[in-house]
Amino acid sequence: MIDKQTPLQIEGISESLYAGFWTRLGSLLLDFIFILPVVFLIQYLNGLGKDIYYYTLIPNLLFAIWYHIYLPKKYGGTPGKLAVGITIVKLDGQPIDWKEAILRHIVLLILTLLASIIMIVTIMEADEETYTSLGWLERSQYLMTLSPGFFKFYNWTNNIWIYSEFIVLLTNKRKRAIHDFIAGTVIVRTKYLGKIREVMGFAKETVEIKSN
Repeated sequence: MIDKQTPLQIEGISESLYAGFWTRLGSLLLDFIFILPVVFLIQYLNGLGKDIYYYTLIPNLLFAIWYHIYLPKKYGGTPGKLAVGITIVKLDGQPIDWKEAILRHIVLLILTLLASIIMIVTIMEADEETYTSLGWLERSQYLMTLSPGFFKFYNWTNNIWIYSEFIVLLTNKRKRAIHDFIAGTVIVRTKYLGKIREVMGFAKETVEIKSN
């Protein structure tokens, strides 16, 4: 088993081997664009009646798991990451598996589940007639007034997690965010993945992430 860590630099390559802040931000924005159709569909369905939320909850969570866990495990990244030319690998340079894919997303998944619980409690308090009479923005504001006190704790926790991710990313040489440390992963520029593995002593192999 290879116990090395991916190199900080490789002779002959002047730029960073790792995906920095702007590259990762760009991939997040692309992912947001890619999932917008699903977001709009869910919002439209939820607007048809407050009870519809209970029927869209599970499909919504399953889509998030498919997009943020299954796709990275299978292809080495979300569509946004692959589009900007970056790949998630283990710290020893090998492709990630289910363990790493799940651990990378586990905190956000827990926060998503908490948000879903808060929304269920809020929806239960909402008046059906008022809910269906409001537009998307007004409906969001209306639900906000009904949200339980626990929502403040969730909001603070979510913000702390997001800002901490960026701070940690900017303060280490391999540009790893907290979820990378949790999962034992790093995000590298795909074009250098073959060279990284060569330097680390891998047998010559394709740059593609394993698909099985």
